[in-house]
Amino acid sequence: MFYTLVDEIFKLSILEDIGNGDITSQLIVPEECIANAQIICKEDCILAGLPFIRRFLYILSLNFSLQPNSIEFKEYFKDGDFIEKGKIIAELKGNARLLLAGERIALNILQRLSGIATLTAEFVRRTEGFNIKILDTRKTTPGLRFMEKYAVRIGGGHNHRFALYDAILVKDNHIKIAGSVKEALIKVKKNSVHQKVEVEVKNLAELKDAISLGADIVMLDNMDIETMKKAVKLAKNKVLLEASGGVSLDNIREIASIGIDFVSIGALTHSARAVDISMKIKEVL
Repeated sequence: MFYTLVDEIFKLSILEDIGNGDITSQLIVPEECIANAQIICKEDCILAGLPFIRRFLYILSLNFSLQPNSIEFKEYFKDGDFIEKGKIIAELKGNARLLLAGERIALNILQRLSGIATLTAEFVRRTEGFNIKILDTRKTTPGLRFMEKYAVRIGGGHNHRFALYDAILVKDNHIKIAGSVKEALIKVKKNSVHQKVEVEVKNLAELKDAISLGADIVMLDNMDIETMKKAVKLAKNKVLLEASGGVSLDNIREIASIGIDFVSIGALTHSARAVDISMKIKEVL
């Protein structure tokens, strides 16, 4: 399912960015011109996205009615590697028009995913020594969730639920409609006995209700450090705790130190800065 989705995203990206053709290259670059190009890292980063670039080049070749493997793609690193500024990530050889047409889409993917992996790795680094997992959220770019959650894993983080269909998470709006944490959990427990249940709470009273009604995981929503410390004592050996909201690189280590099991961070995917990566034509053959 997900690989089919990724292929469709690539096809839409080609339609969006290339459309009927790169009119500038058509005027300047001979149709049969072959060139070598280098993908160059312009700042330190954790690399993520190379398998997707390979797949994109395959789809791009088909779109240009060329042989599927018409672009040679030689990688010098692999996803998860730390790349220093100035290093050549990969080299490409193929039709020059094709290389120029696919340049921006390929770089956008690599820059975006490497940015997510790099930010995730920094959160993970700052929690070293503590038994806590860094989780992503559903705050992803529409259509790119599979790739962005992949980048989180490459950076050393873990995936929260992928979508609404694969896990039960009772949030504030569910609670508002149900009337209370207690009423929401009663309904969930009555109709779902085989799946783990996570519920969001905003105070210690709601945490106590969640524990008494058998929640498996409780998300502590925007709680301050002192309240979370009390929550850890209440929940010990009874329920797993996840911190969410207001988490940053500045406070992640303090949160990790109080005994929380998980911390979910929307910024991993919605606020990661793209890494600076470029493609340069090395020679024309």
